[in-house]
Amino acid sequence: MVAEQPVDQRAAPVRVPPVFVYRYLPPRPKVVVKRDLLPGFAVLSTIALLGLPVGWVWARLAPPQHVVVAQDGALVPVTGESYHRLDGLMVFVLMGLGMGLLTGIAVWLLRERRGPVVMLAATGGGVLAAYLGQRTGIGSAGSRYALGAAPKVGDAIMLAPVLETWWGLLAWPLGTALAYGCLAAWNGLDDLGRRLG
Repeated sequence: MVAEQPVDQRAAPVRVPPVFVYRYLPPRPKVVVKRDLLPGFAVLSTIALLGLPVGWVWARLAPPQHVVVAQDGALVPVTGESYHRLDGLMVFVLMGLGMGLLTGIAVWLLRERRGPVVMLAATGGGVLAAYLGQRTGIGSAGSRYALGAAPKVGDAIMLAPVLETWWGLLAWPLGTALAYGCLAAWNGLDDLGRRLG
């Protein structure tokens, strides 16, 4: 009888082929400039035209200043009425901020055109809209409170509201940039959700 060979209890290690994990990394989207220039110009001009009705509404909302004609022809404001100069500016600033937020959100909803070109166009349109609104509002208020005849000494008249500073022009573009920028930061996608083919 043949002697049995001892069997090695340790098995040879099993060779496992290496596992490859394939990850698809899509290319980073690039900023689209040429394709967005014409829509950007359309956004700029549309927002700029919104300044005309906003200026007209401001002329209706801003309070006039009551003054009395003095002996030397100077116009003396009635007590407390000089504050209406600031009231008119604040009404314009609040209207600009509100319209800026609305236009920033509306431009963000143009999903196919999201990006820096359209944002800059919307902000530039806000500057033009605020300027046109200021010019339209001052002209509209001036015609609304026009004097029929030359006032006499002691007459109380209403002066049209005025915007004496250009700082009010900054509210609309800042509101637009704030709304658009917050929505872009909240989005979190590399292409901002653009779905162009």
